Amino acid sequence: MPLSEHEQRLLEQMERALYAEDPKFASSLRSAGPRPGMRRRTAVGVLAALAGVAVLITGAATSVVAVGVLGFVLMLVGTFLVVSALRAGTAEPAAPQRPAPAAAPKQTFMDRLDERFRRRQEGDDV
Repeated sequence: MPLSEHEQRLLEQMERALYAEDPKFASSLRSAGPRPGMRRRTAVGVLAALAGVAVLITGAATSVVAVGVLGFVLMLVGTFLVVSALRAGTAEPAAPQRPAPAAAPKQTFMDRLDERFRRRQEGDDV
């Protein structure tokens, strides 16, 4: 279901507030992409998992326990490869935290939204 016009505007405001408050974090989110070689690792993992399912079904159909166990292990290895590739492709090293400035804190976008909501509940805002 697509977002309504009002929800799209709110989302755009939240994005602009994020870029204004922490541009380094926002740019790291924008440029985060899969690392080289992760696509191949994901493909190998998917193929191994599918082959494991096939071998597992073959083992169950022929009543050979060793083949079923081999299929299960192959399926597990394939799933592990896919999950580790996806995690490694999206993981970014944590940025060092810097201390907050001693100046008066600015009101954040979420603070303004909370204030507007509170005023609406009290009947002060239209």
